[in-house]
Order: sequence, then C-alpha cells, then structure tokens
Amino acid sequence: MSHFAARLVQWQRVHGRHHLPWQGTRDPYRVWLSEIMLQQTQVTTVLAYFARFVQRFPTVHALASASLDEVLGQWSGLGYYRRARNLHRCAIDIVALHGGMFPGSAESLQLLPGIGRSTAAAIASLCFDERVAILDGNAKRVLTRFLGFDADLGVARHEHRLWQAATRLLPQDGVPELMAHYTQGLMDLGATVCTVRNPACADCPIQGHCVARRLGQTTAFPARSVPGKRGSQAIWLLLARAPDAGIWLRQRPGTGVWAGLYCPAWFDSRAELVAAVPPRHVARLQDQPVIRHVLTHKDLLLHPVTARLPRSASVLGGGAWVRAGQWQHLGLPAPVRHLLLDVAEPTGIRARGVGSG
Repeated sequence: MSHFAARLVQWQRVHGRHHLPWQGTRDPYRVWLSEIMLQQTQVTTVLAYFARFVQRFPTVHALASASLDEVLGQWSGLGYYRRARNLHRCAIDIVALHGGMFPGSAESLQLLPGIGRSTAAAIASLCFDERVAILDGNAKRVLTRFLGFDADLGVARHEHRLWQAATRLLPQDGVPELMAHYTQGLMDLGATVCTVRNPACADCPIQGHCVARRLGQTTAFPARSVPGKRGSQAIWLLLARAPDAGIWLRQRPGTGVWAGLYCPAWFDSRAELVAAVPPRHVARLQDQPVIRHVLTHKDLLLHPVTARLPRSASVLGGGAWVRAGQWQHLGLPAPVRHLLLDVAEPTGIRARGVGSG
C-alpha cells in the first residue's frame, strides 16, 4: 500500500469524523442521500435536513412512492433544487429497474439520474468496498496540494489526469477492509484539516510528502479558472394575501430558476405586475425592501410587492389561492418561504439578505 493511503487510513481511524448520522453505515440509501445533500452545501446545514428527510422518507421505496411536491417540500430551503428532482427520479428508477436495491458498482450507479462519477465512487467504496477513486471538492483540494498538481481543473483533460493520479493512490492491498476508511479519510481530511483557508498542516498525516506545503503555497491549489462576470436579474413578486390568510401561488415551469417550485406571481417589471392585478385593487399594492438573493451564476434582485386581495380576485397569468396551513408544506424557494412567512405577520416584511438556494 502507498505511503499516502496507509497514512490516510490510519489517521481516519483515530482522528476522522465518526459522529455524522450517515457515517458508520453500509446503507447505500443514507450514503447516497448525504452525498447529494452535501453537494455545494455545508455539513452544518445538511444535518437538520438529513434528519427530517430520513424521518419522512426512511427508505428508497418511501421516496419513490412520494410525489415530487412532497419531496420538494422537504427539500425547501436547501437550495439547488435540481438535486431534489434528480433524487426523486433516481429513487423511482432504483425501485423500478433494480427492485429497490442499489447497484453495487460505480459504473452501474453512474447510469442513474443525478449520480455523477464521484458520487457513484463514494457509494461504491463506502458501501460495497469497490476500489474506485472519488474526486469531490475536498478530495480535489487534498490531492492537488499533496501532488503539487497545478493544472487548471476547469479543463477536461487536466481533470482526467487528476482522476488517473487519484486512482494510482488508492490502497493496493486489503481493499475490502480499507476502502471505506480511505474514502472517508479523504473527505474528512479535506473538511477538517486541509481546508480552503488556513489549512492545519501541522495536524496533517501526509504533511511530510505534501508538495504544496513544501512550497509554502497551499492556498494556490487547486488551480482555478478565472470566473466570468456575474450577472443579475430583477424580479417583481406579487405577495397577494386573502382575508383567510390564503396566498396566491403558481408553479414555476420545469426549467429555469426554481424550476417546478411554487412561487408568488413573478414579473419582469413593476408595470407588468400592476397590469396583472384587477384595476380596482391596484391601490392596495405596497412596495417592500429589495432583497438580493445569490445563486451560483447570478444574483436575483427580488422586489416584493404586497397586497391584500379578496378571494374573488385573480391575478392574470395563472395561479390559484392556496389556503393557510397548506402552502407551508409546498416546495418553496428559501427566500420565497421567508417572504411569505413575513406576509403572514402583522409587522410586514423585514429587509433581509438571503443566501443561495
């Protein structure tokens, strides 16, 4: 076994994370769920969602039999909603095509919706002891620093080279006993020691052979492409509330921002919003503070406009009144959920900044 693999396995057994609810299990359902939730999301955020999600959908059969609206409702606020849609589709395929049993190889797992190469490798190595490399964000950081790999990973051929290097570093002997410790160790080291900023090199089990540490340039790895200019989009949201606390909502299209989620009526300008409201109720419109919501590729500038409308009123462009006590359980984007909760309070909307999701 390579020095790298041996030291990593030994370190993980003693110093790795052992308290997370998806660790210490060979259940591919829980490992898969955690891997999907942890994509671009912090562990501290995922913990509460994971517990609620597993309580509501304890098995892949339960997830497959649920409606997409139920799944999105449980996911609401976690962000990157394509993950939830793929999760649901994947569960349906696992039940329909595999009898509810996860395939045991990374190659087969990659054929399922929403499971990429690294996620498939994590499930296969942690649950089925397959000798296969992961390359998530933590693994990329650890490996590029250890190897001094300074090629831009935004270029496909360079990432392919790193995959090859990651495979060469895998344990060679005693694989069934070591793969779970090795894979978990790579994740744990990146999350707790080899961090993005201020890595704790003195606590690292592979510090003696780390090229980045020897060069004194740990934060230079991994090399990143120069990001493009971020765009922004202004959106006007009509937060219409009925006397019985019902909310006017419509489901977003299947593609684009917040695809398939429920939102208040959405307009590209205030003039379009005003035109969609019955003329006799336009005087009820009240503009609220603008909120900046950060997505991966652009910022949304949300312009909430509140109005108390009678149940007999309808907003042009589609939608329907959703009764109080029901809309809270729908799949709602995080900033929309916050806005609607504020509408339900007599004090009105508070100015707030909302993170990505």
